[in-house]
Amino acid sequence: MKILVTGSAGFIGFHTSKQLLDSGYDVIGLDNLNNYYDIKLKKNRLKILQEYDKFAFHKIDLKDQGEVESFFKKESPQRVIHLAAQAGVRYSIENPQVYIQSNIVGTFNILEGCRHNKVEHLVYASSSSVYGLNKKYPFSVHDKASHPASFYGATKISNELMAHSYSHLYKLPTTGLRFFTVYGPWGRPDMALFLFTKSILTSEPIDLYNQGNMTRDFTYIEDIVEGVCRIIKKIPEPNPNWSGPDPDPASSTAPYRLYNIGSNRPIQLMDYVQEIEKNLGVKAKLNLMPMQDGDVKKSHADIDDLVKDFEYSPKWNIQNGIRNFIQWYIHYYNVKLIR
Repeated sequence: MKILVTGSAGFIGFHTSKQLLDSGYDVIGLDNLNNYYDIKLKKNRLKILQEYDKFAFHKIDLKDQGEVESFFKKESPQRVIHLAAQAGVRYSIENPQVYIQSNIVGTFNILEGCRHNKVEHLVYASSSSVYGLNKKYPFSVHDKASHPASFYGATKISNELMAHSYSHLYKLPTTGLRFFTVYGPWGRPDMALFLFTKSILTSEPIDLYNQGNMTRDFTYIEDIVEGVCRIIKKIPEPNPNWSGPDPDPASSTAPYRLYNIGSNRPIQLMDYVQEIEKNLGVKAKLNLMPMQDGDVKKSHADIDDLVKDFEYSPKWNIQNGIRNFIQWYIHYYNVKLIR
């Protein structure tokens, strides 16, 4: 089977591509290798993937409709995992226009490519950010998600709506995955674990919003990838019990599904920081700050559907996950720890 992975030089895209290659699939990777963060990190991920005979890489910007159309006609992927996006809640506050081009226009071009080239199944990345102002915990895919707290979250809700329309109109099977605070080796430098580790090692204070009174459903990268790789194999079908008078957001009369992938074990941010301190043997300097625009105090994934439909639930705890990240970080950046 030939599987297209967009964002293949990115954090989740790299790990997903590698897992698929290790499982024997032919993988085509797409990425524009932009400079949102250290491009060297992206290129080093890509080097690992290019060691596989069954991996082919194309540098394409998904905003370029003509290039995307030509690519789909030439390569004819059977299934697509769309992970390319402009990430980051905070960056979206100052640069919302970037999110329109990457997350809306880019996703539209992928949908069109899938539609016109008989793709069997499109799996795409959504986010826990879609839940926004929701306060019903744990967050369920069966609850409405219509009040995003960030523009990033708004674009991800838009992706889900766009996917549904293509599932309904063109019978394109689509599955949206709401990822919860992913972390692990080869992670993005703008994410909490990376930022905290770097700051602690350089004796710089770490910024903790809402005075550090935050809770997150931190999810280790291997748990995310395992979920993605299981889900791409199962093509969604219409839900025969779907009701128009009582519409379920997670399914449809079309071949459309939504799932959360989260640890289902929320962690206090201060406990997360302490685990990093323990692994580094260094105490963090804390800069306690007020709540930031676009942020939410708590996330918690309801994964009942993931367990029911795929007999799968994330296994990793933060102790092992953070330890693995720290070991990778020390090796990658050649850090000398002073105990």
